Amino acid sequence: MRPSTKSLWSLPTLVLALCLALAPLGVAQAKGEDWYAAWGTSQQGLDPTVLADTTLRMIARPTLAGTQVRVTLQNTFGASPLVVGSAKVGVRINGAQLAPASNTAVMFGGSSSVTIPAGGAVTSDPVDFSVQAWQDIAVSLYLPGAAGQVSRHSNARKTSYLAVAGAGDHTADESAAAFTLTTTSMLVLAAIDVRSAADGTIVFFGDSITDGTATTTDGHDRWHDIFALRLILDEKGKTQLGTVNEGIGGNRVTNVLPGNSPAAVDRLDRDVLARSGATHVVFFEGTNDIAAGVNADQLIAGMQNVIDRVHAARLPIFCSTIIPRHNATWTAQMTEYRHIVNDWIRRKGNCDAVIDFDAAMRDPGNPDLMHPLLDFGDHIHPNPFGYFVMGLAVEQKLFEKHFHVK
Repeated sequence: MRPSTKSLWSLPTLVLALCLALAPLGVAQAKGEDWYAAWGTSQQGLDPTVLADTTLRMIARPTLAGTQVRVTLQNTFGASPLVVGSAKVGVRINGAQLAPASNTAVMFGGSSSVTIPAGGAVTSDPVDFSVQAWQDIAVSLYLPGAAGQVSRHSNARKTSYLAVAGAGDHTADESAAAFTLTTTSMLVLAAIDVRSAADGTIVFFGDSITDGTATTTDGHDRWHDIFALRLILDEKGKTQLGTVNEGIGGNRVTNVLPGNSPAAVDRLDRDVLARSGATHVVFFEGTNDIAAGVNADQLIAGMQNVIDRVHAARLPIFCSTIIPRHNATWTAQMTEYRHIVNDWIRRKGNCDAVIDFDAAMRDPGNPDLMHPLLDFGDHIHPNPFGYFVMGLAVEQKLFEKHFHVK
């Protein structure tokens, strides 16, 4: 049995029809406005590039419209303070080029510069800046300091831009001319909040399948991107929810064994609970713990730790089952652990809802394998069509009724 494509191939027609039906840009909202995270990412280490007296132009795509923005910068893995000499936010129209007259100064406590302590973070003052959902914006940062490395998220699946070392401050440039270098890592920038008349923000907390490994660079075709578009294009307009991707490739739930990034239990406060206006958490991890040698009981304990802390913050948490994995190093014992954990998620865990990605992604002829039409080929990650199927498998009605833990 193959996945049905009847509903899948009709989506472009639906998207076109809904786009034509959307209200004109800038229509005032009747509800009051507040701050909501509209974009975010998880820093996981130092970028190998050595930067000195140069400007970064980081490109991000917020998922909520609003009247003001503020940005959060992090120096999580820096061994010394990071100086940002100036910062601006503008509308990106192509490459590193900005829309005319859109580039706007970003201030920090009334100052154009800020020093971020080692291991620290800073959030800017509010900036009067109109942004539309799914519109690319550019956050330009001038780093005047001596040669050094900055904290990054390494797999942003989005092209951003840098000027060469020694090029100086180009934050005010609307032109792309100075930005001759590219990166698909997200440097320094960790979150963008939007002042919006929205209902909340969903934080997607996970590993590489949430991060977007095997999706299209600059394609915005991760499973939560598909779901975000469904929310934006909802013709009934029931809810307006931002979406934030806090996935890290190779990430684990537990810190039982050393990993290559902070475990979910260690980064929950930083990457989830600190996000402005968060109203839901979607938790999708566990495969990397099992692959590393963590047993089912240890993984369940780590998941329970995350669930309890999210509930303590008065947020609902939706848990996703672990999809089949069958690469060369995966064993029958690991598959058994996966079944035990998935059974706990479905029947015994105290999640507020379950998103059954295992059921959506498995091969009906052999449920311990990913469906071959959805498999990227490494037997770990979905291909872009697989991510699309996952995005359609998330029930929108869950987010329309779960805004607070009972």
